[in-house]
Amino acid sequence: MPADPIPSYAPIRDYALIGDCRTAALVSRRGSVDFLCLPRFDSAAVFAALLDAGRGGRWFVRPVGDFQTRRRYLGSTNVLETTFEAAGGVLRLTDVMCVAAEDERRGELTAEHELLRRVECVAGRVEIEVGCDPRPGWGAAPPVPRDRRALGFTWELGDQLLALRSEVPVAPDPSRSGVYGRALLAAGDHRFLSLASVTAEPGIFLPLGAAAAGRLERSLRWWQRWVAACRYLGPHPEAVVRSLLTLKLLTYSPSGAVIAAPTTSLPEQIGGERNWDYRCCWLRDASWTLTAFFDLGFCDEGQAFFSWLLYATRMRSSSPARHRWSPRLRILNVVYDVHGEVRLRERELLWLEGYAGSRPVRTGNGAVGQLQLDIFGEVVHAAYEYVERGGALDATEGRLLRQLGATVQRLWREPDEGIWEKRAGRFHHTYSKAMCWVALDRLLRLHQRGCLALTAAERGGFARDRDELRATIETTGFSARLGSYVDVLGGEALDASLLLLGLRGFDDPARSPRLQSTLAAVRGRLECDGLLYRYPPGDDGIPGGEGAFGICSFWLAEFLARSGRVEEAMAQFERVLGYANDLGLLSEEIEPRSGAALGNFPQAFTHVGLIAAALAIAAATGCERLPQAAAAGAKGVRL
Repeated sequence: MPADPIPSYAPIRDYALIGDCRTAALVSRRGSVDFLCLPRFDSAAVFAALLDAGRGGRWFVRPVGDFQTRRRYLGSTNVLETTFEAAGGVLRLTDVMCVAAEDERRGELTAEHELLRRVECVAGRVEIEVGCDPRPGWGAAPPVPRDRRALGFTWELGDQLLALRSEVPVAPDPSRSGVYGRALLAAGDHRFLSLASVTAEPGIFLPLGAAAAGRLERSLRWWQRWVAACRYLGPHPEAVVRSLLTLKLLTYSPSGAVIAAPTTSLPEQIGGERNWDYRCCWLRDASWTLTAFFDLGFCDEGQAFFSWLLYATRMRSSSPARHRWSPRLRILNVVYDVHGEVRLRERELLWLEGYAGSRPVRTGNGAVGQLQLDIFGEVVHAAYEYVERGGALDATEGRLLRQLGATVQRLWREPDEGIWEKRAGRFHHTYSKAMCWVALDRLLRLHQRGCLALTAAERGGFARDRDELRATIETTGFSARLGSYVDVLGGEALDASLLLLGLRGFDDPARSPRLQSTLAAVRGRLECDGLLYRYPPGDDGIPGGEGAFGICSFWLAEFLARSGRVEEAMAQFERVLGYANDLGLLSEEIEPRSGAALGNFPQAFTHVGLIAAALAIAAATGCERLPQAAAAGAKGVRL
């Protein structure tokens, strides 16, 4: 593995994720931080070599010369360890974005964010090289480092300050931006490097040495204590715990929002233009994510996400002029930022070449202006799941849910863009209608449980529309010729969302011949080597192709488990799990023949699908959740 200064693009699956529940960094197998946005997930990147190897900026620590790499997370934590085997010896790099409990922070000055790196020679003698080249603002204008002498180097861009402290001596290189250095380490030697970030605050220069070792140990303890609450006893606990840890990394702790992925514009086809910004929050993910947190024992995270969800849905639509309906209707947006806002105008960063030449690089997401009727069902179902797990709704939340029911009554006969956010126009999507049915059905169930007060008129209206929706779906949403539900009413095309009719409570897959025949039809049309495409290519209004969809492939496993076909479900689950990288991380999409990861990485939706499938298999096999047990593999790790 040559240590060239600007390597070619690494495969997407070669990246690891670290973070502090406010932002996250992608670290390559070469010890290079190639993507990091500050101060939060959806801010501009300060390192973006992932999207432009030449001008994006990176921070690397690695041996000089050739080396081989292996890596792991330290136990059930999000602390990354990379081991380099070089000609002269063995080097170990530990990377963490520092976190700590509030009682451990008390009375201590801390930076808004700190990415801490410890490099140690564990055998022989190894010469290392380091280089830190921040490019705030997506690399548009590289800032000049300021030498603070004993305090290291700083970079300033507007109100943002980056401060690098390094026990490896570094200095500017007149031939390129950033600072660089080398050092020879012998067995037992170690060095710390720290990059701290503050925004609109005085700069903090954090001490290294023993103090840095303490911050690293403290971060390890924080993750170990957090994951110890996990309740899971079922198949592949390591994969479930890693998915849970990934979801926690993708949670923006100040609000409780869970972003879809920490990256933007990683392509669904190399060289193509299907490159989207996923550093935001989709309402569609709501009930899946809520269920994953609650069912694995993380009630605080579930409560926080539910609170964010209801806060976001109380906000006004971003583009009311796009909708011709009464402003009194509760029109939901599809996607929000981490604070529940909808300022997500899609734009292209034309100066970046894109991952492996995949242009354009986008920020923001145009889906914010779409009408997707299924999200009404997702939000109401999330509230239902919340109540099922012991939550209570207050008067304001109840009023919101009733408004959503009234909006469903008014809109369900309208066409929409659908779950896959196609840009080919609006159609009458079967899954959208089914989720409108779910919304009305769950509202009526909440009333029957005494958790939501509905008037007699509301009960009668919701029930009539629910029954009409069922009749519409069963007649025009099912093709007798195909023996399958179809993606659009009256059509004969299929898509993977039809499996969700058996997973979102529209019907029971174990008892519905129609769902079983739909399963066979969907697999016949969309399955390739055990992976499912979300729909046939060419019908979404966007040029180019894409890979198989990770979560759809886990939906298949969950559907089989709920059908009582447990051995098939387990085989399918393990087949998809085999496409995770060496750290257990999964992307949005997978190229079936090569196994290459495609799309934004890692993808929360895929990991939520993994957890849901595992829980369904565990339930089908009679496994019980551990009431107070720690997660499998959640062992203490000391450095």
